Amino acid sequence: MTFDLLSTVEYGGCSAKLPAGKLSEALKDLPKIVNEKLLVGIETHDDAGVYKLTDDLAIILTTDFFPPVCSDPYEFGQIAAANALSDVFAMGGKAIAALNLCMFPSTRIPLEVLSEILRGGLQKIEEAGAVVAGGHTIDDYPPKYGLAVTGTVHPKKIITNDKAKPGDMLILTKPIGSGAIIAGRRIGEVTDENYKICLDNMKLLNKDGAEIMQVFGVQSATDVTGFSLLGHGLKMAQASNVTFEINSVDVPVLPGAYDLVEAGCIPGAAFRNQEFVSPHTLFEKGIDYSMKMLCCDAQTSGGLLMCVPDWKADECKANLIDKGYDRAEIIGRVVQKRNMSLVIR
Repeated sequence: MTFDLLSTVEYGGCSAKLPAGKLSEALKDLPKIVNEKLLVGIETHDDAGVYKLTDDLAIILTTDFFPPVCSDPYEFGQIAAANALSDVFAMGGKAIAALNLCMFPSTRIPLEVLSEILRGGLQKIEEAGAVVAGGHTIDDYPPKYGLAVTGTVHPKKIITNDKAKPGDMLILTKPIGSGAIIAGRRIGEVTDENYKICLDNMKLLNKDGAEIMQVFGVQSATDVTGFSLLGHGLKMAQASNVTFEINSVDVPVLPGAYDLVEAGCIPGAAFRNQEFVSPHTLFEKGIDYSMKMLCCDAQTSGGLLMCVPDWKADECKANLIDKGYDRAEIIGRVVQKRNMSLVIR
């Protein structure tokens, strides 16, 4: 069976997200939810919600789904599941259960494709140490897949996006550029080798990264997805009332992504993310334009952006590399709040 899922979409993966500015506008007038057991809600736009059950146990609640980001159904299932599970790991938690969320056009695409998507998702859920507890499916085009995930964490060990402190170093665990690679693949400008590297990068779970963060006492982190490195970094910096200084030359990039952007293959989501971050960002004079746009590139199942105390940063990076995040890199630092929330060099 062969069916190219990319033929069904214009924007796939996390690039299909509602733009960050529009999402903020939609949420701004919602009433604040006050509940002493709701430890993390929507106020700081964190990766997931956290609800306290006991003094020693809290549950993490999250959901994510999107249209196809690659051609192969099985790989799409793997990537979509890894992406949804990532929010639990970004909070420092362990995934325990997941519900499938499926939107599939039963009369337009062979049902075998749906089976392959679900099979790919199951593989990643099991790799994460969780179980599938059910799901929900509707008939819809183009197809979309994701998960609602439940995780657990100790209430005193929750990693949030609002605890970055001046002096912390910024570590990114995966290279960026998946949005550009997928766009380039659609027009035939990406080699098979670079495409495979990109897919493998998106399939890589952030599970080990979560465990390493707990070992090193990391208190603040997020995962980098549709709002890009700078969009998610901005949300962290604003929630923590600090400024992030990012050295663009140190940001790891997927093979082939820079050349694509240099040649003008820049996905629309990158421009939307640039528009969102620009009012709060100082792009220093002389910054490479292609790296600027890659830092705004919408990522799917991207890496963790973590704030690590400076005296632990090198050891933390070494541990990440040992666990398979071979492109993990220190990309900047946290400083006292300045006029801009982000400074990009």
